[in-house]
Amino acid sequence: MNKQLNKAVISLTTGLEDPERVTVAFLVAVGAAEKGRETRMFLTKEAVRLVLEGFAHVVACDGCPPLPALLERYEKAGGRYLVCPICLEARKIDRSGFMANAEAGGTVQLWEWIGEDPAVTFSY
Repeated sequence: MNKQLNKAVISLTTGLEDPERVTVAFLVAVGAAEKGRETRMFLTKEAVRLVLEGFAHVVACDGCPPLPALLERYEKAGGRYLVCPICLEARKIDRSGFMANAEAGGTVQLWEWIGEDPAVTFSY
């Protein structure tokens, strides 16, 4: 059976310590979501801070799109975030500051979301 790949997972472990890597991950996620794929960014380590309202206000490089614009496009296209609860706890991050399209969840929730559907994955 040839099932179409309709789901995309972008795993991101890097936060603003490497804004170019974050920008590339968001460009891939935005592209997938804007093409109509169900898209989840699985955020771990320092990337968990990216879903805090007002946190990701940077431009990675000359010519790079501003990160806030990419976050806005991602949300508008229906993209969602799954944020590692272990990483949140380790960093003492309050979930009440999350953007509307973010929720805490780990690998179990990620695999539940993927289910039996084929998915394309990227890791940054």
